[in-house]
Amino acid sequence: MASIVAGKLLTSKATQLQRLTIALDAMGGDSGPPVVIPAVKRILENYTNIAVHLVGDPVILTPLIEHYQLQENPRVHLVCTSEVILPDDKPLTILRSRRSSSMAKALQLVADHQANACVSAGSTGALVALSHSILKVLPGVVRPALVTALPNKKGTKTLLLDLGANINCNANLLVQFAMMGSVLVEQLWGVNNPSVALLNIGSEAIKGNDTIRHASHLLTQTKHLNYQGFIEGNQLFNGSCNVIVCDGFSGNVALKTAEGTAEYLLDIFSSFMPKGRIKRYLISRLLPGIATQLNRYRPSQYNGACMLGLNGSVIKSHGRADSDAFYQAICEAIEQSKLHIPDMIGEKIQTYQATLSEN
Repeated sequence: MASIVAGKLLTSKATQLQRLTIALDAMGGDSGPPVVIPAVKRILENYTNIAVHLVGDPVILTPLIEHYQLQENPRVHLVCTSEVILPDDKPLTILRSRRSSSMAKALQLVADHQANACVSAGSTGALVALSHSILKVLPGVVRPALVTALPNKKGTKTLLLDLGANINCNANLLVQFAMMGSVLVEQLWGVNNPSVALLNIGSEAIKGNDTIRHASHLLTQTKHLNYQGFIEGNQLFNGSCNVIVCDGFSGNVALKTAEGTAEYLLDIFSSFMPKGRIKRYLISRLLPGIATQLNRYRPSQYNGACMLGLNGSVIKSHGRADSDAFYQAICEAIEQSKLHIPDMIGEKIQTYQATLSEN
């Protein structure tokens, strides 16, 4: 296992040959290292060309690294820091006094080109603030957006953004989100000319506030975007479009409502134990199928929200993620790193700005 001392990476020839390196905030989330380390072991087993920076407290991490027999693996690098971001830390405190935290150091590795992407299950607000401060936004991008993939009844995925990085959004910001989401779907899922819709309280053109209607007008005028109009909350999972755009407040509420509903229904089915042999037999046949469908809406199945619009790939894992879910978040970071998503988004934004200048 290589280590980083005073910001300098000590590597062997074996580690220098790795194509991609992912920086992991090992202390973030509700469970931290006990979730992160087994996920790392699985990543190393399934990807032979991936290295990881484990950023966190060596006192806590080292026993787990040894338990999972990763101490001799040249693709595991331990970046030592005992500082973490506290749940009640305010944004100003985070930016001024938490530059040595595991989250900040993981992001700095991306900024210093020692890692291709960062994954953290820590506070969303802290990750947004530090990502914006350390990595900076791409030229032309006003604010980064938090985005995730939702399952839908067609068996494909739907992209939803923003999920809470920007509580208040103007029309131009929503247009940028639409462009960034469109690029991600195109590159990550191979969808040609992905369809885009705005989340609204109705599908009619007169519905919604001034901001959402203005955004709709701008999107209608935007070239190279397949804008389909408004979509309502009850259509989030019907697969009628590829990208759904909204402000961070609405997106966060929608996502957590979906998660809570899925968990609630699973709890109901799990606790339902009818009397009688025939009823028990029927439920034993039906319950696995129902549970499988509902499980698609749990965080572990689509974990890995990403920050779009930054000079680097940043993946936000769910705070309550288990090792399987955190593994999915790392996989998301790997795929985005392979495709150079930030570069693609930068090109799209610059093309849009050039079009505005011509007009």
